[in-house]
Amino acid sequence: MDANLPIAAASQVDFPWLSLIVLLPAVGALLMPLLPGETKYSGSELPRNLALSFLFADFLLIIGVFSQLFDNSLHEIQLAERISWIPLIGLEWSLGADGISAPLVVLSGLITLLSAAASWKIKSKKRLYFALLLVQASAQALVFLSQDFLLFFLAWELELVPVYLLIAIWGGTNRQYAATKFILYTALASLLILISGLAIAFSGNQFTLNFTELAELKPSGSFGLLCYLGFLVGFGVKLPIFPLHTWLPDAHGEANAPVSMLLAGVLLKMGGYALIRFNVQMLPTAHLQLAPALIVIGIVNIIYGALNAFAQDNVKRRIACSSVSHMGFVLLGIGAIDALGISGAMLQMISHGLIAAAMFFFTGSFYERTNTLSIPNMGGLAKVLPITFAFFLTSSLASLALPGMSGFISEITIFLGITSQENFTSIFRSIVVILSAIGLVLTPIYLLSMCRRVFFGPRIPALANTSEMNAREMTIGLTLLVPTLVIGFWPRAAIDFYEASTNTLAENLLNTGITTTLKSLPIG
Repeated sequence: MDANLPIAAASQVDFPWLSLIVLLPAVGALLMPLLPGETKYSGSELPRNLALSFLFADFLLIIGVFSQLFDNSLHEIQLAERISWIPLIGLEWSLGADGISAPLVVLSGLITLLSAAASWKIKSKKRLYFALLLVQASAQALVFLSQDFLLFFLAWELELVPVYLLIAIWGGTNRQYAATKFILYTALASLLILISGLAIAFSGNQFTLNFTELAELKPSGSFGLLCYLGFLVGFGVKLPIFPLHTWLPDAHGEANAPVSMLLAGVLLKMGGYALIRFNVQMLPTAHLQLAPALIVIGIVNIIYGALNAFAQDNVKRRIACSSVSHMGFVLLGIGAIDALGISGAMLQMISHGLIAAAMFFFTGSFYERTNTLSIPNMGGLAKVLPITFAFFLTSSLASLALPGMSGFISEITIFLGITSQENFTSIFRSIVVILSAIGLVLTPIYLLSMCRRVFFGPRIPALANTSEMNAREMTIGLTLLVPTLVIGFWPRAAIDFYEASTNTLAENLLNTGITTTLKSLPIG
């Protein structure tokens, strides 16, 4: 461990816990080809059981590490590991966790485990399917825990491959188109991320790729703005932001339900995490200048995503457009440039990760029974699938921010962050709140109208004899929905995880010169 890396005293442990979290699923993926092939062992459930075992062990490890060894009252990087890997290019195996990354690692571990549990009816290429899920789990954890830019970029690229293959092989009729569109959008965006990151790394007196050292450079002026825009577009594709979002409805529309759970529950959160880590933490001066523009983009996301959802007659595509709208609130929180707004953005990512994964899981559950996702071709399902209806309605209520559920707490926190920011004029704050509220009004309309059309109305004879959710499916559903209720009534369960880090991030923005910068803007 490098002594020059600033870490908290509580993080000075001898065992590489974070490396174990990252590498444990990858070990499972390496073991997968050793299992008997499907031709020799027809109907074997060994690949699924092996994947579930490794993912469950990894999730228990994540819970143990972050509950016992992580001090959420500290904002510093904890559990740090820093080993030179390829000195020729400056690549280090550098891992660490703070309040911004830790809750997202927990979320990632939970959603990936449940995604594997939801993959009960995968019939073909099981070893490859579950090996890809395991590789995805390792790549996701590495994205959130990396403290070296090149290592982060490699992990960012690695997680694209399993998702592409999972859509292209096990997706729907137009899976090749959706998978190709996904990889083209994200791969091209990655070029901007790489160029912007290396530009900052070379901008100092000494070349560095370490996050802590990059954050100390604080590039400003035109150079800082260009790097900020490069990161914004690169990470904005993954979030996604308008108009870089068009891959998302296609990907969700063709992916099976477990892969959609990963897309909505984890991959979109990588975009929000990276915006906080790079745009806010490493480029504070540029962020102060462009924060109002980020808020405008967020408003466009909220309204456009909601309006676009109305036009969708496919259940999964409607939920996908809803995700575009909800990610707009993350942009609002980040653009609020105060502790309350950034805290709301973090809470929105956690909340949406749980809720969206639940909605896609329940959608997959009734798709397995009806073989259709077309809203006009469904009706009266509440009578034959009352338990499924109850679960899906609960997740829809959580998504529309019903008080008492996590979606309400996260969105109200973001609104409070916007309205309490005195450096924005009262007119600007009022316009932001009014326009954002339009999205809040539209959300229950398109979600509840979808529930009405799918579960009520005339019963379609072809759907009259469908079977109800089983115990396994109800367990997965409850595992996703119970935390939304817990956070809704006790938000401290999530906020305590990251509050020290978001408060410090806001203080650093203030120290960078928030008041002076915003007064120079037309709205300040």
